Amino acid sequence: MNNTYGQLFRITTAGESHGKGLGVIIDGVPAGIKIDYDFIQNELTRRKPGQSKITTQRKEADEVQILSGVFIDEKTGTDKTTGTPIQMVIFNQDQKSKDYSHIAEKFRPSHADYTYHVKYDGYRDYRGGGRSSARETAARVAAGAIAKLALNQLNIDIKAYVSQAGSIKLDKPYTELDLSKIEDNIIRCPEPEIAEEMITMIDQTRKNRDTIGGVVSCVITGCPAGLGEPAFDKLHAELGKAMLSINAVKGFEYGSGFDGVAMYGSEHNDEFYTDENGNVRTKTNHSGGIQGGISNGQDIYFKTAFKPVATIMSDQESIDINGDKVVVAGKGRHDPCVVSRAVPIVEAMAAIVILDFYLRNKAVTL
Repeated sequence: MNNTYGQLFRITTAGESHGKGLGVIIDGVPAGIKIDYDFIQNELTRRKPGQSKITTQRKEADEVQILSGVFIDEKTGTDKTTGTPIQMVIFNQDQKSKDYSHIAEKFRPSHADYTYHVKYDGYRDYRGGGRSSARETAARVAAGAIAKLALNQLNIDIKAYVSQAGSIKLDKPYTELDLSKIEDNIIRCPEPEIAEEMITMIDQTRKNRDTIGGVVSCVITGCPAGLGEPAFDKLHAELGKAMLSINAVKGFEYGSGFDGVAMYGSEHNDEFYTDENGNVRTKTNHSGGIQGGISNGQDIYFKTAFKPVATIMSDQESIDINGDKVVVAGKGRHDPCVVSRAVPIVEAMAAIVILDFYLRNKAVTL
């Protein structure tokens, strides 16, 4: 099992949904980054369960502790990174493992139960999915918060928002949205009227004992040109890998994506020009800020599609570890739709990718 991600900025996560807690070790953190504890905790609060009526009602404070890699700067009186590995831990508080005793020997449809059972020769933690649970992403968000603090010093900003829930879509491009309103509602959609439609639909889906999927869009601004390592570590390829590593993700597209296939080259090409400050710009941005696998200095934007949560509150037919037919009862605490809590996860993984490539790019030339 590969639990490490990144080249120079590298994270290793550990922990299970119903274990004692979750942790992450971050290596390659540049020295001198000011640690904002409130910012880090707020990132985890945005992801934590139990935050609204359209999320799972599991109650976890997700309070993070930093155990190493940070020391007080006596000149400023603030904590800063030392350049050594940062260790962070989040302890679980509200596990109800008995909720999962009924699937100890059963395979839930569309879950990782069967594949983990086969891969690890029958040894798996069935409580909440164990290591396959989306609770593992709390460690990623903690690491992503550190990456964001570093990127803030470089004036690189990352914002994600919900652009679709079920069939309800936000059709406006990000350039026409007020992204400062993302946190104004519980679904994290910057358009209030569309947000209310999404919330109503998701709440009704919950009452129907079912689940629904959605899309999280993300915009990265201020990213310098030159990030990306062709041929196999193209920037968009690594962003895609990072997003597809998140639980429940089924699709990734950047720039014009699949819509671009219906355009002629004369429409799709992004023409270059030099602005009044002498900066190289493009008149359009169908490329999504990436050309040839390398950032070109324009906004990077992409979408990540999340499937409906596999656990539904209705009985489903399946088989057990012996291959016999069984019924899997619908019970436990689960999200009717994951996209609102997925927003900070998408941002965290994007931040980890961008910071890693920024550090890698500094080693390209003398």
